Amino acid sequence: MNSSSCPFCDQIVPSEELQRHANGHFEDEDSDDKQQQLARDFEFAQQMALSSPSCDNSNQVTVDMPYEMNYEESFGTRKLRCDVGSVVKDELDVSEKISCLIGLQDRSSFYKVEGGLISLLRNCLELESGDSTSILSGYVDHYQSIESEDLGWGCGWRNIQMLCSHLIVQRPEARKTLFGGSGVVPDIPSLQRWLEIAWESGFDVHGAEQFNYKIYGRRNWIGTTECAALLRYFGLQARIVDFGPKECETHYLSVPGSSNGAQMVNLIDANKRKAVKVYGPMDRYLVSSSDNLPQTGSSEHEKSKYFKISPSVVKNKSTQKGKDHQILVDWVWNYFSDGGVRKYGHQHVIISEKSPLFFQHDGHSRTIVGIQVKHQRNGVQQYNLLILDPAHSTKGLERSLRGNIGWQKQIKRGIHTLNKPQYQLCYIDPGIAAGVNLELLKTIDSMFLEL
Repeated sequence: MNSSSCPFCDQIVPSEELQRHANGHFEDEDSDDKQQQLARDFEFAQQMALSSPSCDNSNQVTVDMPYEMNYEESFGTRKLRCDVGSVVKDELDVSEKISCLIGLQDRSSFYKVEGGLISLLRNCLELESGDSTSILSGYVDHYQSIESEDLGWGCGWRNIQMLCSHLIVQRPEARKTLFGGSGVVPDIPSLQRWLEIAWESGFDVHGAEQFNYKIYGRRNWIGTTECAALLRYFGLQARIVDFGPKECETHYLSVPGSSNGAQMVNLIDANKRKAVKVYGPMDRYLVSSSDNLPQTGSSEHEKSKYFKISPSVVKNKSTQKGKDHQILVDWVWNYFSDGGVRKYGHQHVIISEKSPLFFQHDGHSRTIVGIQVKHQRNGVQQYNLLILDPAHSTKGLERSLRGNIGWQKQIKRGIHTLNKPQYQLCYIDPGIAAGVNLELLKTIDSMFLEL
């Protein structure tokens, strides 16, 4: 039986119990804390009820996470008029919740890097010696976890914020639809509310059931499925790719098929497969018991256009340690190099039109903003994922990049660092779905590639 160490208390627990054990650290709040929270929420609701119903975001009240509006638990029979004139009562339908949330959501605070973090990274990569090629996504803001807010549990939300910072700046169609067209990246409490609305609207029903459709104010870990559900609600075509050993393929959102050098999956009708019921927000990594979990797949996922294995991987897969994970690295390279690119300087650095990648593994998640390949004299190609980690300080990253000192240890991740047996990626295809296509996005599926 596989065991894992709890990231909070270091207790060794069976892998299938890690999910619930870790979340238990945050769910055992005493009743006094809950009553204080409720009182603060009610006080804030009273303040908002007396405020002007202006739609000017510049006058929007900025509050810390504990004081975020809880429009279901706090208002009771009180009436709160929102900027669009809707009234919050005992019960709100989805449209009323959306209207209020658009007017009351807060922009997430973060340290703004002058000139942009990706621009600084591009300059440092250009200055590196040797024969190398780097591909970067466009604009991305770094969102770090804050000790007083989300340290230890908020990495998934921070990665969603990084993804959205890119989408809002780089994709006009995404800017128009994300978060009511506000043009800003909301804070974690507002994102939690948006995810609840996505669930209530039918996106990822099975994932929503694991949380009982409630995530606001909680410190549960989230992963790629929650990211995909949230973004799909706005019509963004968020896709998930699973990487793992063959014996774990039934743990994922997909089913087995085959290809040369690695196992892939052909997504089939839910009635033709058995899946595994899972508990908690770490996607489908940690499995407790077998049960039917209906899934339907999109035909466009039957083949991954970014799946192409290096010949050396197929030849040496069973003999060279670390070659298994070359499949993941190859996928990332093919992803960023596909489609339009813009070259800078001496063409060491290429700017891709691709969005960053939500990069998930057991216990943590990060954001991949690019990839580098170094061509060595012996003919070997050395790959490094270029990663922004929510656990890192944004100011520290900026100092390292401006001084061109020490940034490699924070951003570069070679294949030897990929020591987890399972990984997930979430990426965003271009375009906004509507109508029937939007309905199809409500079911979360994935592509499986065997490591």
